[in-house]
Amino acid sequence: MAGGFPKEVRGNGLTGIVPVLFAAGLFAYFVSLVPNISSNEVLRWNSAWVPSLGIDLAFLVDGLSLTFALLISGIGTLVLLYSNTYLAGHPQYARFALFLTAFMVSMLGLVLADDLILLFVFWELTTITSYMLIGFSHEGEKSRRNALQALFVTGAGGLAFLAGLILLATFAGTTSISGILTMGDELRAHALYLPILILLLAGTLTKSAQVPFHFWLPNAMAAPTPVSAFLHSATMVKAGIYVMARVHPAMSGTDVWLWTLTILGALTAVFSSLLALRQTDLKQALAYTTLMALGTLTLFLGQESGYAMTAFATFLVVHSLYKASLFLVVGCIDTATGTRETDQLGGLGRLMPITAVAAALAALSMAGFPPFLGFIGKELKYAGAIAVASEPVLVAGAALLSNALMLAVAGVVAFRPFWRGSVPSTQSPQEAPWQMWLGPILLAGLGALFGIYPDLLQVALIAPTVISLTGEVGEVKELKLWAGINVPLMLSIATFVLGLLIYAGHVRLRAFLGRAFAVLPDLDLGWDRFLDGLKAFAKWQTRIVQNGKLSSYLFATFLTIAAGLLLTLVYTGLPTIAVDLSDVEWKHASIALLTIAGAVLALFTNSRIAGIAALGVVGIGIALIFIVFSAPDVAITQLLVETLIVVLVAVVMLRLPSLPKAEFRLSHALLSVAVGASVSLILIAVVSSPLDMRLTDYFEATSWPEAFGRNIVNVILVDFRALDTFGEIAVVVIAALSAYALLRTTRKGGSS
Repeated sequence: MAGGFPKEVRGNGLTGIVPVLFAAGLFAYFVSLVPNISSNEVLRWNSAWVPSLGIDLAFLVDGLSLTFALLISGIGTLVLLYSNTYLAGHPQYARFALFLTAFMVSMLGLVLADDLILLFVFWELTTITSYMLIGFSHEGEKSRRNALQALFVTGAGGLAFLAGLILLATFAGTTSISGILTMGDELRAHALYLPILILLLAGTLTKSAQVPFHFWLPNAMAAPTPVSAFLHSATMVKAGIYVMARVHPAMSGTDVWLWTLTILGALTAVFSSLLALRQTDLKQALAYTTLMALGTLTLFLGQESGYAMTAFATFLVVHSLYKASLFLVVGCIDTATGTRETDQLGGLGRLMPITAVAAALAALSMAGFPPFLGFIGKELKYAGAIAVASEPVLVAGAALLSNALMLAVAGVVAFRPFWRGSVPSTQSPQEAPWQMWLGPILLAGLGALFGIYPDLLQVALIAPTVISLTGEVGEVKELKLWAGINVPLMLSIATFVLGLLIYAGHVRLRAFLGRAFAVLPDLDLGWDRFLDGLKAFAKWQTRIVQNGKLSSYLFATFLTIAAGLLLTLVYTGLPTIAVDLSDVEWKHASIALLTIAGAVLALFTNSRIAGIAALGVVGIGIALIFIVFSAPDVAITQLLVETLIVVLVAVVMLRLPSLPKAEFRLSHALLSVAVGASVSLILIAVVSSPLDMRLTDYFEATSWPEAFGRNIVNVILVDFRALDTFGEIAVVVIAALSAYALLRTTRKGGSS
């Protein structure tokens, strides 16, 4: 939305109000839990979901999950209120509100889940709903492309994440997250620890856009600005951070955990900060600063000290408050002026004073100036860096450089558009409606309030969060606006000096960075090439596999069957063949001869009608076998299917020419022999071995008590294999519809 605020439309009626009230109600509920959690209680709610697999609808509220829940629901309320005016009168606002609300609920489910499978369900729901939001303006090719990129990258990581969760559940013998977190010593010593760690990090690092998976996140800016504010501050990109924090008590404490998270976090923080300084688009600059924050949070999750955990918990809140505020401010600027380019903005402070105040408060917290919460968070980050036993210089150096760059970017985003230059003559900006400036003011104001009164935040959220990460009350470090003259204060002063110098020369530095980064591989362009290569491979594969010849498809299908069966025989060993023909009667022999005769006729006939009739004879022979061996219901099904096939196919084949003269094909003959021989050998092996009756006994014992049916076969089909039967019915229906369409086409062709 751009070009000024609408005067005639201020909302979307109930469609806009109901989601706001829903989110506000959730926020109020979570606020009511603060006294319990601040008293170090852990609240649990559990109900059986899939009892046979031990999967529960289990939810847990502790310091970590409540902090996330308050950020998600609180910022979600303000974003929905903002959106109701930002997208006022949009014809698809109902769809937008539905997607955004579903996104919020999915994130809440993720951070509250206390079961691995339930966690993954909500994890994937955040992937799908974010895809819908990023691609909301689906008319544009860029939106579709960037939404697909986010879906592909995070979805691929999600598959690895699922594998890691399955291995974790296999190790623990339970899917209960709170139960698994008590097994840290056993998990770290287990042979599955490294595979679990690699798979879990593959999912969390892609979700949270750590280098080298960072390229998808700035492209997600194709979403409307309120979505960007929500996605970057409290939701999707922090889903991976949340999971790493949740498993921290059980997974941390090893060298591979420490170095992986420390190196990737530090690299992401510094690299993305440099990229942020290169941007001239305000949203893009903020997007890269989100990467910096995510890298910093990842870096501190690699540590174990109380300072590191307190720094993590504090910066989590700091970043959410200022980032949501600044994104919403950028939305106000874009709407009022029609642009987000820094070179085309200036002098907005006089015309948009409330927005300017919100931007200033949020930027000062982002830059880490006192008396804002960002200053306390920065001091704690430096204290946590110094407390790192392995490489304090590396961690502190990365934090110093990234913080200085953030100060410069804060100046570019929040100071330059309002207080430098003058308003271009092509613009006529005005202050945003209260629904749009209320959120930025409240969020930025909270950054100031918690900075002046840090005890409010410490008691309510920070201390419970640190305790949930460490399990020790003594690991909680105090939040202080003034902690005395110490090393963190010296590093803070160095940050201010370096950051102001970078801001003063940021225009020249931006040009230098553009030249420097030009030599690096463009991962976003690499994504396009990868996708083009994937499409080219699919086309090549289609030309080879989908060649339009039914005989080729059948040959490939039966070749696969034969190879699988023969490899199974070789792997398990050839069965002992003991054929006893003493009980063979004349009726058995006559049925076998009838079936063989039908097969031979189908092989050598040149008539399509005779061929399909011969195959029908084979089917009838099989039905007779079922009758002889007391399976009349299966025999009736077989007869009905054969009759239907013969009638339908015969009607179609009347329109087709005669078959060419039958030719002997050695490859087809060898394949037929291979399939027949392997199937026969396996059947002989099965009937020669004692049958495992456990399934039979189970169905006999449970058919009536659990499924209320005395016909065991029917109960198996309708209850125990309901989805399988549903799939078979769907196949039959699709086949019938296809046959009907084919018959109609043939009839129309004949009449014309």
